[in-house]
Amino acid sequence: MTERRKTSNASRPKPSAASARHPDGTSGHRPRSTSSTGTYVLIGVAVVVVAALVVLGFVWNANKKNLGPVNDTVLNENAALIVGEPAATTTIDVFEDFLCPVCQQFEKQSGQAIVDAVNTGKLRVRYHMLTFLNSRSASGDYSERAAGALQCVGDAKDPALFFRFHSALFADQPKENGDSDHSNAQLAQIAAAQGATPPTQQCITTGAKLAEAKQAAAQSRTQLEKAMDTTAVGTPTVLLNGEPVDGITNGPAWLAAILTKQTQ
Repeated sequence: MTERRKTSNASRPKPSAASARHPDGTSGHRPRSTSSTGTYVLIGVAVVVVAALVVLGFVWNANKKNLGPVNDTVLNENAALIVGEPAATTTIDVFEDFLCPVCQQFEKQSGQAIVDAVNTGKLRVRYHMLTFLNSRSASGDYSERAAGALQCVGDAKDPALFFRFHSALFADQPKENGDSDHSNAQLAQIAAAQGATPPTQQCITTGAKLAEAKQAAAQSRTQLEKAMDTTAVGTPTVLLNGEPVDGITNGPAWLAAILTKQTQ
């Protein structure tokens, strides 16, 4: 089953972003740090190594914050979409950005395994579509418009349609810092090709769910920061019981492992 959840009002984080190393060791995306402390590494010659260690240590510790525990209720209420049976033995939270190339890789490697686990009743997935790569899109707001389009599709309460549209957006992903991305009308056309009804297409074309998508992204990012104990979060990320899952960009073995563990 597919559920739509209402989002709570919250201020939207600034959507700056930069490439970084993902927590599992692969290349991912994280918001760009606004600290200028790193420039101090360039000062001095004899003490450059020591300076670098001090500065890097400061930057790392500055990102580590006492943000409090993850709130599962908030994760449930502010997920963009919830797919799967409530009685499923395993629930995960998936954080993605539709402009994130590593998220595209994650979808290629694990997308079908997730669908299969949902269809067999073993898995429930709460999808959180973040928007910090907006500024790297040609339009300046592609991440949030694509997230809004996904919410329109979710309102149709058709899990198969949701999964097809979700996969289609990653398969036809615009390039970061590219010259173009998909307009709302083009997003609606992609949805139509996956079987979306005219009312759903109209919802996408008019951007009817854009405000909800922004609010959901802000709240979901806050919970992700708490889970990672840092504001330098990245996508894709998967949480299980509020804790990050390792190895998610190395194929679908991570999913098989947690499903097996949860049933033991």
